[in-house]
Amino acid sequence: RLRPGPSAGLLAAQCERGLFQEVFPGQGAEEQLAALLEPGRPPVTAYCGFDPTADSLHVGHLPAVAALLHFQRAGHNVVAVVGGATARLGDPSGRLRAREPLAAERVRDNARALRLCLWRLFENHRRLLWAGGPGLGRAEVLDNARWLGRRPLLGFLCGAGGRLRMGTLLSRQGCRERLRSAEGMSLAEFVYPALQAYDFLHLHRRRGCRVQLGGADQMGNIMSGYELVTKMTGTDVFGITVPLITSTTGDKLGKTAGNAVWLNRDKTSPFELYQFFVRQQDNIVEKYLKLFTFLPLEEIAHIMEMHAKEPEKWGPQKRLAAEVTKLVHGTEGLESAKRCTRALYYSSVEALEAMSDQELQELFKQAPSAELVLEPGMSVLDLCRKANAIQDGPSGYQKITDGGVSVNGIRVTNPETVLILGQHILKNGVSLLRVGKKNYYIIKWLQL
Repeated sequence: RLRPGPSAGLLAAQCERGLFQEVFPGQGAEEQLAALLEPGRPPVTAYCGFDPTADSLHVGHLPAVAALLHFQRAGHNVVAVVGGATARLGDPSGRLRAREPLAAERVRDNARALRLCLWRLFENHRRLLWAGGPGLGRAEVLDNARWLGRRPLLGFLCGAGGRLRMGTLLSRQGCRERLRSAEGMSLAEFVYPALQAYDFLHLHRRRGCRVQLGGADQMGNIMSGYELVTKMTGTDVFGITVPLITSTTGDKLGKTAGNAVWLNRDKTSPFELYQFFVRQQDNIVEKYLKLFTFLPLEEIAHIMEMHAKEPEKWGPQKRLAAEVTKLVHGTEGLESAKRCTRALYYSSVEALEAMSDQELQELFKQAPSAELVLEPGMSVLDLCRKANAIQDGPSGYQKITDGGVSVNGIRVTNPETVLILGQHILKNGVSLLRVGKKNYYIIKWLQL
């Protein structure tokens, strides 16, 4: 485990935040790497890989992205590698059975989406979360299909393959467990660590890369990369692991577990991402502020002190949600999340009027929508019936009189209430009808 030291700089700072967990190969590697990363020395290049098994990153990837950004903030250069080649095989780390194979076209599409997502994160960080100045290191996003896809198999086996030892690969716990299982382990999965190791070698030769970052479940692959680079070049290189993000039940957050909170808007809206972090419990929010934001530790300590005095304000959760949403979706995404929050939880008419069609669809994903023409004397009862929100006859009428219907957050108990522009129909030509506690209907008015 990493130990903070008075002069360890980047390494100690991220140890204190809990972002850097272990340094490989150990046995003095911490001190050696700390010296390499000292301010005033030439910048170091670090990389992390992201396999495109889906068309978006998710919250579980954020610690690795944050680690790259902290390297960049310290003046070092970083490379995010999208595994357009390795995703075709599937990483066996931590898996009880093989991944479903992905078609080449789907992997290419996913890889393209991940590259755009990573560039967005780098750019949002630079524009919105970096104070400015010349100290920010260079960032690149590459796809390992560029070099692995062109590497002849025989050449790879005669070169890198000759330096990797079977005993080392077979001794890994994940490999042993899979080999003992009924399903076994395919050759494609077995050679996955070798291909990822070659990524490290390629980046070391072409970019001078000395550090590989990865989740705590990636230590086996990091060890393979270290072994290959040191044997083929004689250079000291290092691996650093970052924490895995788990749910309240202890499951790893991600696509496989079915609990992913995505970083692309078309899969998880800014509002949903914001609310995910707002809902975090007190026993985890300080850890997440350290992992996912770039706030100084002194400021985080102050936020937690204020929270102890005024826990009802949920100050740490709101700050965490704002910082992460800004990193992922930019200022516009954060404003969208706050607008949706005010509209849904505070019945803000102003927020509803300012919402775009996209935001309405994101906020009320399952809500039916209807396009209606406002007729003279049209009542709330007419609106509910035209939208198929209540039953015909006395039961629907009574639903309104019993207070079960609201328009734009305002409860209506008189079914004969005539619709009024600016009150029941907002300036953007929309009405939000709610029947009961959770049944929403989006009404778009034509020819106003």
